Amino acid sequence: MPYYIYRIPTGPVKILEKITQFDAFKDASAEAKRMRKEVDLTKMAIKVVFGENEIQAEEALMSVREAEPLTGDDW
Repeated sequence: MPYYIYRIPTGPVKILEKITQFDAFKDASAEAKRMRKEVDLTKMAIKVVFGENEIQAEEALMSVREAEPLTGDDW
């Protein structure tokens, strides 16, 4: 399954722009790190996401994660 690289402008609405895809995480990660050096990260994010297809990758990017609970030794 491929790794996708997306450009996401910061703001209240997530607008996903697929840039490219790679078969190996190592290659996708290296390209994303290179791209992050070239853009203003206060205005946009560069994300690597894994998925069977573009739809699955975009759903993963759009999903909202719950915050980790603050209990026990972490609190």
